[in-house]
Amino acid sequence: MGSLAQDIAEQLAKELQLSTLQHEVTERVASKMHVSKSLISRLRAGRAGPIERLTADRASIEVYSAEEVLEAAARGHVVLRGWGATCLLRPVAHVPCVRILRPLAKRVQWLMAELDTDDAELAEAEIRRSDNANASRMQEQFGVNWGEPVLFDLVLNTDRLSVDTCVGQIKALVARPEFVPTASSRAMLQAMALQARVRSALRANNATHDVDITIDTTALGVRLRGIVLNAVERSAVEQVAAAVSGVGDVDNQLRLMTNSRQFSASKT
Repeated sequence: MGSLAQDIAEQLAKELQLSTLQHEVTERVASKMHVSKSLISRLRAGRAGPIERLTADRASIEVYSAEEVLEAAARGHVVLRGWGATCLLRPVAHVPCVRILRPLAKRVQWLMAELDTDDAELAEAEIRRSDNANASRMQEQFGVNWGEPVLFDLVLNTDRLSVDTCVGQIKALVARPEFVPTASSRAMLQAMALQARVRSALRANNATHDVDITIDTTALGVRLRGIVLNAVERSAVEQVAAAVSGVGDVDNQLRLMTNSRQFSASKT
């Protein structure tokens, strides 16, 4: 908030004739979860109330938002901002990851102007709440420290660099040989998108909602590995996965959970 990342993303997209994806994710995730967009926004900004935080289905938010980000990246020609895109797409060699930052004092001034207020304490509290929410989400979902420099290929400080300069630096980075898509990097991204699509479908189905398994892509389709409760659930997972667009063959290697033996013992 207040780093000018949105301005940079929009100008970059305009100059390179790319699409953008940010607020649309909120709408699609909310639609899949049958909740309001405002709830998703409040949870992400750290403004949700105690009951909302306690009852929120964070696992579904993670699954559905990851699907949106990876699907957009697989289509290509897009600038992605937020939603853990840096961590989700870091394995893909041709995707440059950029961090935009600015000193807190300048961000507070920016928000005061946006809110048309002279209450610096209010603006700073709102920015810190947003930062804490982002940091918590990144730690919970990916196990990383939000803003860790090693996660990025380029870090830009808008206190010293103009929006134009930042856009120019990113355009130069994108043009470098290291970020030219290859058959291998494209295949990896498509595989990640397919895995996310299957995981989302499992989450959306009542019979498989709570299933937590490993999904791998193969030359023919997908491979399912892990443990499920029973044969009925095993069959349901396979059926849901097989119905996902882009899935051909389903190699079902799921194992059934067996009842643990109960041992009784007494001490005298």
